[in-house]
Amino acid sequence: MAATNGSKHQTIVRPLQYRDIDAIANLCQQTTITDPAVKVQIEQLLGRMTRWYAPFQFLNIVPTPTFTDRALLVAECEQRVRGIISVSPFNRTRSTWHVEWVSIDSQATTPEQVTGKNDIGSQLLRYCFEHIVEASTWVLEVDVNDNSTLALYRQNGFQPLAHLTYWEISPELLQQLAQREPDLPNLLPVRNTDAQLIYQLDTVSMPPLLRQVFDRQIHDFKNNFVQTVVGKVKEWLQQKQSVSNYVFETQRKAAIGYYRLSLSHDSPGEKLHQRQLLGENTPQTHQAELTVHPAYTWLYPELMSQLARSCQYLPSQPLRLVSADYQPEREEYFQQIGAVRIEHSMLMSRSVWHKLREAKHLSLENLQIAEMLQSLQPSRQPLPNRIEKNDSEDIS
Repeated sequence: MAATNGSKHQTIVRPLQYRDIDAIANLCQQTTITDPAVKVQIEQLLGRMTRWYAPFQFLNIVPTPTFTDRALLVAECEQRVRGIISVSPFNRTRSTWHVEWVSIDSQATTPEQVTGKNDIGSQLLRYCFEHIVEASTWVLEVDVNDNSTLALYRQNGFQPLAHLTYWEISPELLQQLAQREPDLPNLLPVRNTDAQLIYQLDTVSMPPLLRQVFDRQIHDFKNNFVQTVVGKVKEWLQQKQSVSNYVFETQRKAAIGYYRLSLSHDSPGEKLHQRQLLGENTPQTHQAELTVHPAYTWLYPELMSQLARSCQYLPSQPLRLVSADYQPEREEYFQQIGAVRIEHSMLMSRSVWHKLREAKHLSLENLQIAEMLQSLQPSRQPLPNRIEKNDSEDIS
């Protein structure tokens, strides 16, 4: 629970409940959320809650556990929802957590609840920092043009890690790239037995600071049976198909390239009813996650040709990828082929090790050495022992 300095206006942070759906929908209509992708994500969430949790409305709660796979928290002031935050674990060890999005009501009753030390956004973030004790690092991604959200995160200790650029490749450009035959003789499908190779590739492809913040392990690249089945069912409902392959270098016995492609079978103007049932108001696009070893940048044309060939037999949809500022070869290649920049964001992180309080009674200045070492002190005054001259001569 968090509270403002004033006693009249007390802000309570609590888990999301079913009765908050209308209030959160009103938050989505305000101008505080400038990223359209975030608005779509919230609309999808509200649609799923409305469908699946409607039978529990007589309980006035949402039966979801807190701090498991995702935590949805709201800030309530004067019996009105003033803000919402969504956080989720970033890796399997749950040492790094991800702030997915924060939405604040701009019509708060006091200016201190919008800006300042006790604003609602800071209270939501501090609540997560204090109560999710397993998280040692927090990461988030924010649009570089969203100045208010950037100020909120900087005020709460987040520092920039990297700049990310999202690219979109048009269907016409994909057809041109598909005409080239890719030279990938060792392109293999990804299985759980290849997790060690993909982990090594992921480790070497990023700077040491990002590697430390992400804190990924080998089991982050493995999927158990339940996750595989749930993923297949979700892809079937969303009319998607996932393909994961990697390029194996036989001499070094290592993976030098990896991609995960999410193909959309939904064409524009078709299956609108199914998208509405899933809570999606926008058509799907092909999305790809690409990882290339820094010493094998010649793989970019080959892998892009492979991705384009995988998309050519599906409905015409653009392909979206991302590049970071520490990948100049990728950004240069995307500019060369004519990809379009659609979004520019910043990756930020914050460590919470400093929240371990330095107790005053544990400082060395306040330690009572005499009381701690009482057993080592002599119990009585020592008696002098004189060595006789004759005894000393005998000894000599």
